[in-house]
Amino acid sequence: MIKSMTGFGKSQLQLPTKKITIEIKSLNSKNLDINARIPSQYREKELEMRKLISATLERGKVDFGLYLEITGDENATKINEPIVSDYIKQLASFYKEGDRGDLLKMAIRMPDALKTVREEVDEDEFNQIIKGLKTALSKIDAYRKDEGKVLEEDFKNRITIIENLLKEVIKIDPERIEVVKERLRKAVEDLKEEVDENRFEQELIYYLEKFDITEEKVRLSNHLDYFTKTLNSKDSNGKKLGFIGQEIGREINTIGSKSNYAPMQQLVVQMKDELEKIKEQLLNIL
Repeated sequence: MIKSMTGFGKSQLQLPTKKITIEIKSLNSKNLDINARIPSQYREKELEMRKLISATLERGKVDFGLYLEITGDENATKINEPIVSDYIKQLASFYKEGDRGDLLKMAIRMPDALKTVREEVDEDEFNQIIKGLKTALSKIDAYRKDEGKVLEEDFKNRITIIENLLKEVIKIDPERIEVVKERLRKAVEDLKEEVDENRFEQELIYYLEKFDITEEKVRLSNHLDYFTKTLNSKDSNGKKLGFIGQEIGREINTIGSKSNYAPMQQLVVQMKDELEKIKEQLLNIL
């Protein structure tokens, strides 16, 4: 079973005085890259949340957002009373006839008139956040599995096409050999010189050995079987599938370079086209 690296998961928590929304989005990447956007009061817990995300998603470019909306009587910003009182006293010495309300308006705009109270993260609240994070991770994992099923079906179809094209290559290979032999005989005849038939046969065998694709056909067939076997394994391993894809491409290229026969080269082009589409999608596999 394979998984895509593309996915999205979301969960929401309604706490007594706040609403928390957790969103996780992932795209393909060679490694795990987590970009976190969380409120400052939860920064001390960021490492713990990152570890949970890393253990679940393993690989990909991940955007993790934790959004906070205050819904109750909770405000972290407080008036710094001693500072404001001192400002009012100083202002009153300049504006002796000034209204106290006006002095307060001026004082509240002065530096340090407001202070942000940093509260410790409540463990019960954080446990609720962890549950919400696990819910979002469960959803993005399900999303990845669904995407993986679609990609898996596409891979199987394209591997089947390559296998059928390989069968055509095997079918026309004897014909190709005869065409190459005939081409060489005609070339010798065009020289209008007598040649030693035994010597010619030896040279012909040596020449044909350079164009023999028996090993490539066997290896390509084995690589295709191994790709399908890996595709059906329990674990998703995009890097392993990518390596097998490279080996498949190497054998296809060698067959193409050795073919020296237009009908076979056409089949090779079709195999390359299917393989390129597989390689493009392999970049999205976990």
